[in-house]
Amino acid sequence: MQIGIILAGIILTVLLYRKSRRWNVIGMKIYLIVLYLWIAIAYYSIYCAERSYNNVMAIFWGVLAASWLWDLIAGYTTFESNQKHTKLSWVLLILPFVYPIISLLRGMSFPEMTSPVMPCSVVVFTIGLMLMFSRKVNLFIVLMLCHWSVIGISKTFYFNIPEDYLLTCATIPAVYIFLKEHFLSEIHEVTKPQAKYLNWFLVVVCIIVGVVLLGSMFVTFAKVI
Repeated sequence: MQIGIILAGIILTVLLYRKSRRWNVIGMKIYLIVLYLWIAIAYYSIYCAERSYNNVMAIFWGVLAASWLWDLIAGYTTFESNQKHTKLSWVLLILPFVYPIISLLRGMSFPEMTSPVMPCSVVVFTIGLMLMFSRKVNLFIVLMLCHWSVIGISKTFYFNIPEDYLLTCATIPAVYIFLKEHFLSEIHEVTKPQAKYLNWFLVVVCIIVGVVLLGSMFVTFAKVI
């Protein structure tokens, strides 16, 4: 089933990249709804039933699925490319396939290995998709996904899942780009603090998250060595 989900995602992404037609946009949103429901129901509610707080995680992804459903009905996210972050977007879209490679290098095998159809790899895919088609995006979904990736730093360190460092490393530049382009760039009135100071504040926050990430990675790899 995961192979089928991956193939569907590849086909829909290619179709959307070639031409952002109405039916391609609708197809991608339906796919994301199904994908997020898969994580909420199959991954967290069923296969992670023995984990603590699995119901909270299922609700989180259920809310994201409902957000995509609202977006589908409202037609808010247009998936129109602005050609500004294409290279970074492709890197993020490819990263979910790096997850299982790292797991294999660590000597893991299915089902212990991290697959492209797991929460963190799906977050990377979605952020890459929305960054590629960032002319008009649902910032609520973006912020929810970025929130997930930032709090994942502690989980990555605690459960020793170095694959998930890919998520946080990819999210730091992405969250800066999204907020700068869709929030700070649209401020036309005088604000307190001024927009330029908000931009610097955003830069500082991203730097702090990056420093925490590097520290966590250093401790993890030091333990491995």
